[in-house]
Amino acid sequence: MAVATIAAAPTAIAGGTEADTRRYTAGATQIIMGLVMLLGFGLGTRTAHGASTTFGMTLVSKQGTHVPDWVFPARPVIVALAVAVVLLGAARLAVQLPRRWRLIGTSVVLFCFTFAFMAWSAADPKGGERLILPSVLDSMVIAAVPLVLGALGGVVSERSGVVNVAIEGQLLFGGFMTALVGTATHSLWIGVIAGVLAGALMGLLLAVLAIRYLIEQVVLGVVLNLLALGVTGFLFKSLMQTNQNSYNNLTPFTTVRIPGLASIWVIGPVAFDQPLIVYIAVFLVVLVHLGLFHTRWGLRTRAVGEHPAAADTVGVKVLRLRYRNVMLGGAFAGLGGAWLVGNVGNFTENMTNGKGFIALAAVIFGRWSPFGALAAAALFGFTDALASQTSSLQLPIPSDLLTTLPYVATLFAVAGLIGRVRAPAADGKPYIKG
Repeated sequence: MAVATIAAAPTAIAGGTEADTRRYTAGATQIIMGLVMLLGFGLGTRTAHGASTTFGMTLVSKQGTHVPDWVFPARPVIVALAVAVVLLGAARLAVQLPRRWRLIGTSVVLFCFTFAFMAWSAADPKGGERLILPSVLDSMVIAAVPLVLGALGGVVSERSGVVNVAIEGQLLFGGFMTALVGTATHSLWIGVIAGVLAGALMGLLLAVLAIRYLIEQVVLGVVLNLLALGVTGFLFKSLMQTNQNSYNNLTPFTTVRIPGLASIWVIGPVAFDQPLIVYIAVFLVVLVHLGLFHTRWGLRTRAVGEHPAAADTVGVKVLRLRYRNVMLGGAFAGLGGAWLVGNVGNFTENMTNGKGFIALAAVIFGRWSPFGALAAAALFGFTDALASQTSSLQLPIPSDLLTTLPYVATLFAVAGLIGRVRAPAADGKPYIKG
């Protein structure tokens, strides 16, 4: 007993030191964020001379209930939020909080910082600047859909033990085939089916090379992304650019309005007046969650991702299940690529623009769970929408710098917010029977 206690002591001390380091880092980061809010947003020249912030509350592009604009003094609100963030950071430094309260505190800090940035962006002494909140939320939904579907593909694949870095290529190939087949058949939905099958085909290629030929999975995913980029780029220039009407001209998705719910103030047009694929994406999140945690398939999938040898001994066909799940994940990502094309009506070279890697970050940030991936995709989609919507305002920040906001948020979230996470134990480890 004494020997065991002595052996465990260094681990306990190291664990405490690491926890303290994370606490100090988080607290200091939150205090710095509060000071940036105070000095950069609250006391800056943009909020001087009694500047007020105007938030538009009606989405004029869609039918909905008219809501009056929300107008408030910019400086006092931003300063109050900055002080609150500094106090939360000081509390984080002083006390080791349980994980639940740390997450709540971090969420409050992020909300305050985001709201302060939005209030600062729309601040104007003359009252001419306006930031339309429902428009930001609507753009968030549009940006989040491919991230949600790509992240779902990553969750299903990695829960089975196969790392899916090829989400970017699956999105891209799915989008290309949607445009090509949809234009050739004059049917967007036939194109969507082709995009889903194209994503599944990319998933099958990943599965064969990773499971049968045991190629290192991260490197393999990068190679498949480059393959998809090269093939779609070549075919885009050879076919689509030279004859767009025959190969790259689709009618975009139309919205499906849910009567009654779409008339709810602010969120109604955003949540209940969207194309069908938006509702399908939410349904798939719920379906995959129920499947993973409440069905025999989900139990076997998680077993294969954690301890494939043990699963094999009780009769689970490990390799077969991995093949199927990686293909299913590719199909989800292919649907995300179909959304990218169907939302605008045509395919452009490299139109994914890193969304597959952000989806992969959403898998990690969401801790390999469907609802976690949904929340992470919504966060990253919101930063993308905020960068897009604020770029039209007269800000002292170059628009090119604003476009990097989603990627900065991704790095910050993965590196600074989630802390230590544990992937499925067999994730990325080939299984050789016997």
